[in-house]
Amino acid sequence: MIHFEHPQILWFLLLIPACVGAWIWLQYRNRRRLEEFADRGMFGRLIPDASNWRPSTKFGLIMLAAAFLIIAIANPQEGSKMVKGERLGSDIAICLDISNSMMAEDIQPNRLERSKRTVANLLNALGSDRISLVVFAGSSYVQMPLTSDYSAVKLFLDQIDCSLISAQGTAIGDAIDKAMETFGYGDPDREWVKNQGRAIVVISDGENFEDDAEAAARRAAAQNVRVCTIGMGLTEGTPIPEYRGNQRVGYKRDNSGNTVTTHLDEATLTAIAHAGKGIYVRANNINSGIQDIVKLIEGLEKDSFGETLFSEYESRYQYPLAAALLCLIAELLIFERRNKKFNLDNVIK
Repeated sequence: MIHFEHPQILWFLLLIPACVGAWIWLQYRNRRRLEEFADRGMFGRLIPDASNWRPSTKFGLIMLAAAFLIIAIANPQEGSKMVKGERLGSDIAICLDISNSMMAEDIQPNRLERSKRTVANLLNALGSDRISLVVFAGSSYVQMPLTSDYSAVKLFLDQIDCSLISAQGTAIGDAIDKAMETFGYGDPDREWVKNQGRAIVVISDGENFEDDAEAAARRAAAQNVRVCTIGMGLTEGTPIPEYRGNQRVGYKRDNSGNTVTTHLDEATLTAIAHAGKGIYVRANNINSGIQDIVKLIEGLEKDSFGETLFSEYESRYQYPLAAALLCLIAELLIFERRNKKFNLDNVIK
């Protein structure tokens, strides 16, 4: 079965019919201009060397070459066999803030949805690492234990909203401790072994009101677990919307009736990452900032998670590439004007 290594490249094939349509329109416009200058019956006498089929054929060959080149760049592959290989990876815990402040819309569509997209992008960038998912607000709980089933993680990720935890607030330290538990730390039935292959990624706006998150990050770092943070939101204050169902009914207010604002606390998130010997990155509407996190994870020590089967594919880009070259060579050998010494029109007639 043929599949493509870079299937998104195939979208460029849509440019081919667009170019064909533009070329047909230009030919029609040029023909109309000639008809304004002279009768159609005079064309052969005014332009004796003009050919009806040569320009169309040359353009068609160029379009075919472009199509074959796009297919070659997309790299068609054919699966030849299944091979066994050792599965190596790290253990990564993702702590996702679902407090009410994550509904703020200073980044679109809101902080929580942007966080969920960031987690999905992080999963797409990782290889064979195991992932656990912890959600937190005023308290925290494990949404997904360590697993290599990314599809299951994404399924659970889609179900997350701010109503999952009734205790509001932001307890980042408790979330870090819960993440450590997903690695087996503190489990009396499991032997804890320090290694350099574990990391915790905290995604939050950084407004920590409940506990000492830096102390929790230092405890994790003492066990060789790196703690990284991703900041969601903008540093300018923004109100927290309130919803009834799917309809916004206003903004959150305090006991005095004043609108409550929330802002990204970069100082707190930076301090947590520093205590956890990790890095802090800031997300925004354009870039979720995960590339630096991915590089750190890729540099972690890898453990063996046993053997697994991999599909071994063979690239077949050579065939469309050869076809493209043949089309270009044929296009070069065809002249737009009739050649008296070598005239294919006579052969066609």
